[in-house]
Amino acid sequence: MNVIPSAIPDVVFIEPRVFPDSRGSFRTTFRVDEYAAAGLEHEFKQDNVSVSRRGVLRGLHFQKPNGQAKLVYTLRGSVFDVAVDVRPSSPTFGRAVWTTLSDENCRLALIPPGFAHGFYVETEEAVVAYKCSELYTPSAERTIRWDDPALGIPWPGSDPIVSDRDAGAPFLRDVPREFLP
Repeated sequence: MNVIPSAIPDVVFIEPRVFPDSRGSFRTTFRVDEYAAAGLEHEFKQDNVSVSRRGVLRGLHFQKPNGQAKLVYTLRGSVFDVAVDVRPSSPTFGRAVWTTLSDENCRLALIPPGFAHGFYVETEEAVVAYKCSELYTPSAERTIRWDDPALGIPWPGSDPIVSDRDAGAPFLRDVPREFLP
């Protein structure tokens, strides 16, 4: 596997080895020993799968308490994937990084606790899978506005489909500090 650092040192992108043949392809998305050898040690406790149609934007979500590391990848389709540092004590607080995750590039994003995460679906449909290091806790769920101008995220599309919760989320500057990691 190839580990690619992002502009924020704590977020990395991973390109697994892919073995194509006449039947299709095979890839391993997670092996605890390979990740540990690369210094990427997280104990994952929950797997999730999201199915969304073109134009759907999910995010930006995080948990406090019970912050989650996430290992995110697509099983089908393509998404514009974003991580935002929401740790007030971090030198990269309020900065975002992004990449395209697709079934063609097979790339994964490893996002540590303390980051908000979201994605925009670029294909007719996208199936996104992600491992989480902590269990989902509804009372700990936090959201920041996907279109916060201070974040400078160049979301594709002009009129994304968002949930009511995501549409009404506060800008990062308006999130009470006690809700941030």
